[in-house]
Amino acid sequence: MATLESLRFNNAFRRLPPAFYTPMACSPLPDAKLLHINTSVARLLGLDASELERNDLAAILSGAQAWPGTEPLAMVYAGHQFGIYNPELGDGRGMLLGQVQTSSGLWDLHLKGSGRTPYSRMGDGRAVLRSSLREYLASQAMQGLGIPTSLALCLLGSQAPVQREQRETAAQILRVAPGHLRFGHFEHFFYRGEHEPLAQLADHALEHYLPKLLEQAHPYEALLHEVVVRTADLMAAWQSVGFAHGVMNTDNMALLGYTLDYGPYAFMDSYEPGLISNHSDEGGRYAFHRQASIALWNLNALAHAFSPLMKQQALIATLQAYEPRFLTSYQHRMQNKLGLQQTLPGDEVLIADLLQWMAQSSVDYNCFFRALCDFKDSSPWAYRDELIDPAGWERWSQRYLDRLKLESTDVDARQRQMQTCNPKFVLRNYLAQRAIEAAEQGDMRETDLLIKLLSSPFDEHPGHDDYAAPPPEWGRHLDISCSS
Repeated sequence: MATLESLRFNNAFRRLPPAFYTPMACSPLPDAKLLHINTSVARLLGLDASELERNDLAAILSGAQAWPGTEPLAMVYAGHQFGIYNPELGDGRGMLLGQVQTSSGLWDLHLKGSGRTPYSRMGDGRAVLRSSLREYLASQAMQGLGIPTSLALCLLGSQAPVQREQRETAAQILRVAPGHLRFGHFEHFFYRGEHEPLAQLADHALEHYLPKLLEQAHPYEALLHEVVVRTADLMAAWQSVGFAHGVMNTDNMALLGYTLDYGPYAFMDSYEPGLISNHSDEGGRYAFHRQASIALWNLNALAHAFSPLMKQQALIATLQAYEPRFLTSYQHRMQNKLGLQQTLPGDEVLIADLLQWMAQSSVDYNCFFRALCDFKDSSPWAYRDELIDPAGWERWSQRYLDRLKLESTDVDARQRQMQTCNPKFVLRNYLAQRAIEAAEQGDMRETDLLIKLLSSPFDEHPGHDDYAAPPPEWGRHLDISCSS
């Protein structure tokens, strides 16, 4: 196991030409305190457990004290924000400290809230405790659900004031991710007409993240195809657990197909296909039911940036792989949620009709599917008493029972399998809000408990059923915005 000083830094992005980034020095938070550390992420990096007890840990992780091997930089990129191209983006509040080589691959260490950069525009380069804790919790929640995501090693806080929609306190998270290349990185060089660095960026992605694709006859085509497939699978995963990202701009889309930049996200409560989790999204561009199509829009924007590297016919053919991949991946996930191991004619309609009934009946999305794990033909179903349209349920459930009879799996095995696909615990906004309010008072116990529950969301965790319940009235429609 490694110490902070003995981590194997391989700062590959720093070896690219200066056009890709600006070297930086962190602007540490005044009197930064370590509020929480994620021990599972520390193990992923190969850090010895004793390192987490160091007296100088907060100073090193916050950028106040030198960390041998790190070479902070701010990446430059562009992107389409709410469908409009913005050429002046980049790391405005975060810095890539370095990249660590481990037995599980290359991991970026990115400090968010580290101060102003040339890409901060009018911003102060800081992050606030509210948004930082939301990202810290969400990344652990997604990892627990088995959905590709950035991670966070730690959460740091300070009493330094920061002005947002109201006065808040500053914070930092140390994000850990397999790479920070965004769709917007490629757009930046394409729209500037700089095709040589565009190719260098693609070569960098292939060499350091997807080296097996270099064996293909057309590596750039293979790279774009891999991005299409990963993005389709990610969208299917989001939709299956009721996750709304909120700000699917192209600069928030990770090339490697993982969830990045947690802002005004939400795990839905009642099933609401038109859910808009971001109150700044007045037109509903990034509503829950539009996420899969927006991802394809974003892939089209990326493919346009790839046009100097590929022939048009290859671009079109690659993009055409998205829809069937998404539909297949989503169908597979939803069948698993219903305990259906075989794919039979009529399954797609069965699922669609269920979702339509859920929307009309305001059924809690994740509570319903978790309760469905206990549904049997031979005994009363306790969750039926929670339904406002039991007649609609009876009509659909009879079709479901008829379909289950075509499965070879016995009831107990089916229930066990369904419990591995339908989480008991998700990070509802009201749970995050309670943790934020406690943390603002210096109490991290709520965060501790949420990290425990969200790390294994499919387990029962006796004694904590209240954390799996639908939100109280005050927590049903919390306003979440882009401000961070």
